[in-house]
Amino acid sequence: MNANADVLLRPLRIKNLVIRNRIMSTSHAPGYGEGGKPKDRYQLYHAEKARGGIGLTMFGGSSSVDCDSPATPWNQIAVSDDSIIPYFQQFADRVHAYGGKLMIQLTHMGRRTRWDTDAWLPVVAPSVVREPASRSVPKALENEDISRIIRAFADAARRCKEGGLDGLELSGAHGHLLDQFWSPLVNRRSDGYGGSLENRMRFGREVFTAVREAVGDGYVVGLRMSGDEMLKGGISHEDAIAIASDYAGRGLIDFVNIIGGQARDEMSHAVSLPNMAFPVAPFLYLASGVRREVDIPVFHAQRIMDLATAARAIAEGHVDMVAMTRAHIADPHIVNKLAAGREDDIRQCVGAGYCIDRIYVGGDALCLQNPATGREQTMPHDIASAERKRRVVIVGGGVAGLEAARVCALRGHEVILFEKSDRTGGQVNTAAKAGWREALSGIVRWLDAQVRKLGVDIRLNTAADAQAVAALAPDVVIVATGGVANRGDWPGHELACTVRDVLDGQAAPEGSVLLYDEMGQHNAASVAELLATRGCQVEMVTCDRLIAQEVGTTNQPVHLRELYRLGVIMTPNMELQELYSEENRVVAVLRNTMTGEEEERLVDTVVVECGNLPLEALYFDLKERSVNHGVTDLPALLEGRTQPALEHAGPQGFALFRIGDAVAGRNIHAAIYDALRLCKDF
Repeated sequence: MNANADVLLRPLRIKNLVIRNRIMSTSHAPGYGEGGKPKDRYQLYHAEKARGGIGLTMFGGSSSVDCDSPATPWNQIAVSDDSIIPYFQQFADRVHAYGGKLMIQLTHMGRRTRWDTDAWLPVVAPSVVREPASRSVPKALENEDISRIIRAFADAARRCKEGGLDGLELSGAHGHLLDQFWSPLVNRRSDGYGGSLENRMRFGREVFTAVREAVGDGYVVGLRMSGDEMLKGGISHEDAIAIASDYAGRGLIDFVNIIGGQARDEMSHAVSLPNMAFPVAPFLYLASGVRREVDIPVFHAQRIMDLATAARAIAEGHVDMVAMTRAHIADPHIVNKLAAGREDDIRQCVGAGYCIDRIYVGGDALCLQNPATGREQTMPHDIASAERKRRVVIVGGGVAGLEAARVCALRGHEVILFEKSDRTGGQVNTAAKAGWREALSGIVRWLDAQVRKLGVDIRLNTAADAQAVAALAPDVVIVATGGVANRGDWPGHELACTVRDVLDGQAAPEGSVLLYDEMGQHNAASVAELLATRGCQVEMVTCDRLIAQEVGTTNQPVHLRELYRLGVIMTPNMELQELYSEENRVVAVLRNTMTGEEEERLVDTVVVECGNLPLEALYFDLKERSVNHGVTDLPALLEGRTQPALEHAGPQGFALFRIGDAVAGRNIHAAIYDALRLCKDF
């Protein structure tokens, strides 16, 4: 156990509530709500963390208390009527059965939502000030509106208590209604709710007072707030301390949950949800500053990815409760592994932000590297032993092949893994060479360590062919050979190199570079940044309407910040048509996708990103030798049944499957998910 880790396992008492350890998951919004309710999927996602030993799991980030704070965006929870109570009771029972505690976050979004959902009601705010992120222009709250919303908070709190939840917090972070009243940038009122900080705190006082009256003094009520909005004219660290001290001193709150920053626009949103470009625990100092001034427990979350950092935060007295929210998305069993001395088995979050980025395009939260998270109804976090031991040969040691090897070994099978290079990891190793994306290598390190611990026969520097595979008399063959970079099919494509060539050191552009991106994902933007740092004059061109269009909310702003900082020229809406040589340089012919007009660029090097083509030759060499002709039974796969081909595998031949980019170019999550859902039933 690492130094100070024992402090993480000490209980924390808040009034009559005893939380079994100091590790929690904060309220967040995974997009699992159904009709405004936390049904089975939502509940099982949190229950898995409780089964994994977590002390406190909080749910319902942005759970709405009233009809003009709609739950529809991002499939959130509505706590605006009593129909929610039975779901809370079922939810609490599930988490309590594993010894965990369960709380919710209540909020009114104010202006930080959209008017064109649910009831099509105007958004509201203290004053008529447009919200940049939601793009909404609010109605200024009238006194009658304020009274209605205060009653709505109180009624919602009562439902939480009747539902058996262990407590609740109100959100005064990320620009919700509470902190809209606090902030002079939003609150421009001249009545008793505006002007001085004392007046701007009034709405919050009235809300918490009503909540207290609804749930009683014994029920745990907290506040999530920013310790510093880091915005000129916004809520300062000193303001935050004053607010927390005031509410705590009046007995209105029992804990305060501190974050840094706010979320009024794209860049500030990325800062408040820091990804792998940021150091660990970048805003711990803000929570520490508040803790020095209040006499209630202080919680904190923001890029605390590892137990050493978490333990230091507690041991040094910065906070009383440390949140490892995204870390528990990567591995919900962190606490049990810590307590059992199995820290090396923890699948550590790498900070990719895939989970959050999916939410802000209307998707559900999924972990880049753990496909079981959020799929607890169908995907196991613990792999059960198979009834029959088989010999499984896997070709390809990228993340798809490694996950297949891990799952098959846990099932008790004999596993042989071929990898043609001198190490496992495949394309993830390449992606991790690009500047601030290096943390991706953690995915490979964990998978590689797990398969070695499980005794998988790993044969590096070995390019398997059909004869070598067949000679092993396998029951199952899994082709996970990955993909090769697509160079495009326009005239002159042979004059270009690929982003993978650059990252793998097979190409070293100098001078002027045109980087053409057809995919809109991380790879091209990362390589543009890398080449600019090497002194190249880079123009990044895309056929999309935005640079890095497929990259999500917490990552795209960081790419754009770096591209601007490095002087990269960004040119959207231009499609590469042709390349041709002119003396020792290359001419790129570009067509504007909106006007159809063509332009030319004369550069030293053209680099392209057009995705991957599957490396499938081995699969087709093995196809006719297999008992299933390489066919994956899709109904069986989707229903979680054993592949029918396995009934005939063995003396009659082997069952053949292919996964990951060997099927089609996708992403890390898809490759690992392919492996888990196929191999869990072998």
